[in-house]
Amino acid sequence: MKKLSLILIILYTVSSIAQQKTVSDTVARVATIQHKTNGNQVQFNADAPTLNQIAGAPKAFYTNYWEFGDGTYSKENTPTKTYKNSGDYQVRLWATNNYDTGKPPTSRPKKIRIDKTNDDYQEQASMDQAMDLQRNREPVPEQDIVVIFKYKNTKDYPTNGKLYLFYNELKYNNPNFTITDTRTHHNETTLENDDLVYTSKHYNTVYYASAENQSVHDYVTSIDSTEKQNLPLTLEEAKSTYKDVSKLSFDNMQPNEERNVFYTLQTTPEMLKDTSAIISVRGVYIPDNNYDNHNVKDMEMEIVTSHDPNKMSSNATFLNYRLVRYKKPKFKIRFQNNGEGPATTIKLETDIPDMFDKATIEVLDMYPKVKICPKHEVDFSCLDTTYTAKQAIFTFKNIYLPGSQQKNVKVYDSTKGFVQYKIKFGKDFHKIKTKSRTAIIFDKNDPIITNYSTTRFLPGLSIGVKAGYNSFSDLDNSKSYFVGATVSPYKSYKWYWQIELLNSFHQYDGQTNVTNTFVENTPVGFPYYERTTTTSTYDNIDWEIPILARYNINNYIGLGTGLQGMLSISEKSKNTTTTAYFEDEAGTFAVPNLSTSINEDYKSSSFTNFRTGILLEATAGFARIGPSVGARYVFSFKENYNYMQFYAIWKF
Repeated sequence: MKKLSLILIILYTVSSIAQQKTVSDTVARVATIQHKTNGNQVQFNADAPTLNQIAGAPKAFYTNYWEFGDGTYSKENTPTKTYKNSGDYQVRLWATNNYDTGKPPTSRPKKIRIDKTNDDYQEQASMDQAMDLQRNREPVPEQDIVVIFKYKNTKDYPTNGKLYLFYNELKYNNPNFTITDTRTHHNETTLENDDLVYTSKHYNTVYYASAENQSVHDYVTSIDSTEKQNLPLTLEEAKSTYKDVSKLSFDNMQPNEERNVFYTLQTTPEMLKDTSAIISVRGVYIPDNNYDNHNVKDMEMEIVTSHDPNKMSSNATFLNYRLVRYKKPKFKIRFQNNGEGPATTIKLETDIPDMFDKATIEVLDMYPKVKICPKHEVDFSCLDTTYTAKQAIFTFKNIYLPGSQQKNVKVYDSTKGFVQYKIKFGKDFHKIKTKSRTAIIFDKNDPIITNYSTTRFLPGLSIGVKAGYNSFSDLDNSKSYFVGATVSPYKSYKWYWQIELLNSFHQYDGQTNVTNTFVENTPVGFPYYERTTTTSTYDNIDWEIPILARYNINNYIGLGTGLQGMLSISEKSKNTTTTAYFEDEAGTFAVPNLSTSINEDYKSSSFTNFRTGILLEATAGFARIGPSVGARYVFSFKENYNYMQFYAIWKF
């Protein structure tokens, strides 16, 4: 009995431990906001859960993004905030787990109280352009991100204007984002309509973005923020690119004043899962409602499955093969120095698929901002590009990129960099998927291998026109001509499907039946033979519907096999019965005074005589697109209907 009790106690203990472990495993990860207040100055810190290191990746770490409740924010891990006015402020935290296997921890907003006022305190100006878009991290399916719409009054008078944020590109079937929260701090209000009221173009002052933004936030912002003039055109272009838009209006913005609007974007379960794809949002800033001068900025983002700062992505994830001949797909390689010290040389060994021409690589942008290296050795900072048979190698020389674990480095964006380039297709490239990745080498450390960046081609449709002749060897006097259309993917590389609808006109003779009947009691006085001959002819309109799997051996020869159905949508038959009288069975001597009689019977029917079969074929000519000729043999499952088809086809 004691042994049984002991066993029960052990089982109960094990069960309790298992239940406790299950509960702890399902508890959400939470990062708690901690702060210390000294007058109107507050020091913030995040108490985050332990990181789960991704095997083989650099050391896992957190990056924090803070909103202080007064319209300002920080990307420092432990920022110190000085408040100008007393009051209650709602502080928010988003912690991002880099090189971690789990989801980012959630964090509840925290209300803090500031009792002191500092009228002399002024926020440090951070913008050297009229508008900017930033984000706190890259989008992951079913996680949220924050988009910051920064805008500044560069006029010398107070202004009233509008803000537009366009999102969810039309080129993707499903929406990538929903806006779950919009946080304003300067009485911005939602616009209910798109009515545009302006008086003229304001040419006196045109503000162009500087060619180089010295801020370390260059890494997460887009390139184009130049001022434009045609506002209706800009909005129409945005509406033709994006499905959704958020519209705000603002009032009484003072000269040189800077403001921020914060959007929480929840990524949808249907979000594009291609982790090498680049998606974007677009901001439009109208600084003065009286004029149609405005600023536009696109912010590109790379879809990720985990927060890895080292990544390769492309805007060529889905391409239309008909339209890419003279296009130059863009690629972007991101990297981050996670060391304890600065990197002075960074090498990016990037795979270049055979379909691209390495000689056409053009560097569009980079960070750190450096010059392109000349052919001779130099001692200043520059970016050098060299080539091997399969790779392009981008090398940052004589630079200083701080490490994320380096002392006194507060802004982790300053430890990041990127190279963006575009490249043309080669002379003879095929419709195939490509994969490429990059080995990132900081100084003499071991390489870090990025994800694969893929390019794919949309199937597209190729419509073909086909005409030819069908030869039925088992039918008498057969004449069959056809014309029709084919549908297949445009210019497929090797294997592809093809569906056809052929309309054929077929004439042939049916079987002839002859019977001899011996007649004894006859009106002519002697016995004779009555011969009955039955013949039939057919005049049909048939539909042929082949479904094939085809294979292009090369640019000129293709093979195919598949199934075929044929249906007579109109069948006209003529049955002729001829009765003649002969003295002998051989029909040598006709009986006098008895004439031959002919009886004709016409019939018509629709959608009859369905038959199926298997086909084999070969083509020669331009196998992928253009004209070619072919021969096909159809093995019909119905007797006497095997036939050979000879045709010409032109695919468009």
